[in-house]
Parts: sequence; structure tokens; C-alpha cells
Amino acid sequence: MAKVGLKRQDDDSWCMALWPKILLVVAYLSLNISLNMVLKYTISIYGFKFPIALSMMHQIFSAVVLAPIMPVLADKEQHRATLQKSWPGLLAMAAFFSFNLGCNNLSLLTISLSLNQVIRACIPVAAALGSTILESKPPTRKELIALLVLVSGVGIAVFEGSGTRATLVGCTLCILGTISNGFMMASVGRLMSEKLDVWRLTFYTAPVAVLLLLPFFYLLEAKGLREYQQDESQQTLGYMWLVLLGCVNAVAYNVVHSLVIKLTSSVTTTVIGEAKIILILVLSSVWLGESGIW
Repeated sequence: MAKVGLKRQDDDSWCMALWPKILLVVAYLSLNISLNMVLKYTISIYGFKFPIALSMMHQIFSAVVLAPIMPVLADKEQHRATLQKSWPGLLAMAAFFSFNLGCNNLSLLTISLSLNQVIRACIPVAAALGSTILESKPPTRKELIALLVLVSGVGIAVFEGSGTRATLVGCTLCILGTISNGFMMASVGRLMSEKLDVWRLTFYTAPVAVLLLLPFFYLLEAKGLREYQQDESQQTLGYMWLVLLGCVNAVAYNVVHSLVIKLTSSVTTTVIGEAKIILILVLSSVWLGESGIW
């Protein structure tokens, strides 16, 4: 009887420990899907075709929202010590993060959200490569076979879905962003192993990401954004509310994303993220009318 009671107690403890992980994964998938839908709606449907500006707004919003809690998490000396120790990794993560955001959002100007997500199904491969290089954690033989099967399927889908020059440019940008995303996730995994919490990680990298995106914004979008704001036909208040919604979604996603990487690994997180692709394909077909390309 004592053994039965002990086993039941162990089962209950296992279930209690599992539920937070399930809820975290559900939150990660939900925030990922909603962020992609808001971005596509803002850029393609609402006409706010300034993806780099959107990325910068997301990062600025993250820094402003998280700034008040930074003194609570650590004092000035602790922040200084962390930055002195981890600045190469933080800089690398911000660079990969910025390049990923810029390329991914720019790709949405010339390819559909559906095709974008099919290409980004290769993120586990890029994450495995990044994990091997940055974390010294190469994939196992079984994981490697699964990743090769995944890449083959994605390659076939992209080949059948790309038929114009504009789409080729969009696919190239999306592939570059995908590779950068994988290395960014490996960077997060390495930084999280150094006992850096997700709040400080997001706060530290946000200003650096904005600075790295700034030259691209001035080169590609500054003039167009001024003209967009001066256009009387635009419902300014409407698009600003949509941008704010994207900012809130982005900061929540960034925090949850880092938590999932800490809980599992960079490669596992990308594999979990594959589940959201089917849902995004369905939602983009229903809400954005993209069913015709598949």
C-alpha cells in the first residue's frame, strides 16, 4: 500500500510539473502565430509596408516596457558585471536577431505569408548548425535524418511555389533570415546557460537591435514612411493601434520564446515551432485569401 501511494504521489508530481511546460509551449505557439498574422495584416492588408520600422518599434517598445523592472532584477553593479562578461554573445544575438527580423519582414513584401512559413520550416536545420558551432551540441544521427527529411519537403514546396522574380527575391531574403534565426536561437541558448534571465536578455539586446536596424531604415524606408504619414487617405489612428498591438505581441513573444529555449533547447524549440506552420497556412488561407498559391 505504501508503494502504491508513493507511486501515485510521483505520478501527481510529474503531472504538476508537466502542466506549466505545456502551457508555456501553447503560449509560445499562440504568440508566434498571432505575431505573424498581425505583421502580414499590417504590411499587406493595411498598407503599412515598412517592416524594418515595425521591427524597430517592437524593440523600442520592449526596452521601454522592461526598463522599470530592471532595478528590481539586479543592481547597477550586477548589470555592469553581466554586460562585461556577456557583451560578445549579446552583440551576436542582437545582430542575428536584427538580420532575421529585417530579412523576414522584407520578404513579406514580395511573397505570401504561407510561402514565408514553408521556407522558415528549415529553421531547425539552421538552429542545429548554430548549436553545433556556438554551443558545441551537434545533432544526433536520428535528429540529422529527421532534419534532412524536413529540408527536402521544404525544398519541394518552395520550388513549386516560386515562379516570379519578385518571389525569388522574397525567397532569398526569407532563407537568409531563416539561417540568421537559427544562429540567433543558438546564441540565446548559450546566453541562457550563463544564468542570464529572459527579462535582462530582452532588455539588453533591444537597443542594440534598434541601432543595427537604423541604417537600413534610413536607406530603405524613411522617405516612404514620411509620405505614408502625410497621405490624408490613410487612417492614421487605425494603423497606429495595429502597430501597438504588434508591439505588445512582440515583447510577449520574445520573453516566452527565450523561456522555451531555456526549458528545452534551441533545436527543440524550432521543432516545436513547426506545429504553428499548419495553423498559419490555414489562417492565411481563411483571413488573407492566400489559398490559391497552394
